[in-house]
Amino acid sequence: MKHPFFKNYGPFKIVDLLKHIKLKSIKFLDDNLIFDIKDLKTAESQHLTFFHSKKYELQASKTKALYCLTHKNLSHFLPKYCNAICVENVFLSVSEITSKFYPDSINDDFDDSVKKIEELNFYRNIKFGQNVLVGKNVQIGKNSLIGHNTIIEKNVIIGSNCSIGSNVIIKNTIIEDNVTILDGCIIGKKGFGFFPNKQKNFRYPHIGIVVIGENSEIGSCTTIDRGSMSNTIIGKNTFLDNQIHIAHNNKIGDNCIIAGQVGFAGSSTIGNNVMIGGQAGISGHLKIGNNVQIGGGSGVIRDIPDNSKVMGYPSKDLRKFLKEN
Repeated sequence: MKHPFFKNYGPFKIVDLLKHIKLKSIKFLDDNLIFDIKDLKTAESQHLTFFHSKKYELQASKTKALYCLTHKNLSHFLPKYCNAICVENVFLSVSEITSKFYPDSINDDFDDSVKKIEELNFYRNIKFGQNVLVGKNVQIGKNSLIGHNTIIEKNVIIGSNCSIGSNVIIKNTIIEDNVTILDGCIIGKKGFGFFPNKQKNFRYPHIGIVVIGENSEIGSCTTIDRGSMSNTIIGKNTFLDNQIHIAHNNKIGDNCIIAGQVGFAGSSTIGNNVMIGGQAGISGHLKIGNNVQIGGGSGVIRDIPDNSKVMGYPSKDLRKFLKEN
């Protein structure tokens, strides 16, 4: 994945990266340069990758990376050419190294580069309300609407014929054509990623962005976090109701309908034509198939195959749920 809005301060020597995470036993005393840190699937030979769960053993066995942060009991899944760097806490080590490559991705302070939209050139192509602020590196397509008191911070691309409501905050986001964002949304902020510690909680860098496909609608007061190592994606013609939370790295397919107060934990993949009832909860790192229907108030903690209808907590086949209740 490319990181269009965050500067990469690499490359760094592999030995220096290992010193940075205070690895006691440094095995690789060579001067190989590492240009980025990436997931198992997208990593190339010049990248560092990470492998933290047996769930990803297939991707690990096929990775092209020459170096991988992992646990000792997982290292045998890696290809012979991939050097296992065994650490106690994979995610903490990934966090520290990602912070070295992308130090600007840690904090989400307010954007002090914003200016009143009247001072910029956007007024020629769009219609906007009162007190609209726009940051650097922002593009807004023709015939788009921007509501009152909305702040479009730096690093945002908005397509043509979009409608952005009032009191909206957007950053680190690409919005395609004909998208509607209703009032009070927050899109592109960092996700809830950190490592608890008695003295200090370590924040996980979020170097991904949010991508919203064409003809979609995002309901009022919805929050969509940007990705950590990959992007958070909302497919085309997908409609989100009010007060939905979508955490980092989620991939939601095309033509989905998601009712109010649904919550998504991180890094799940939702197929096309999925319908989710109100107040359902989707756990992290799951795969929800195509044409799935999830009843309101359900708790999804396992993968769901294509064409399924489920309900309850934990969610189960709809017929079984109705029979039991």
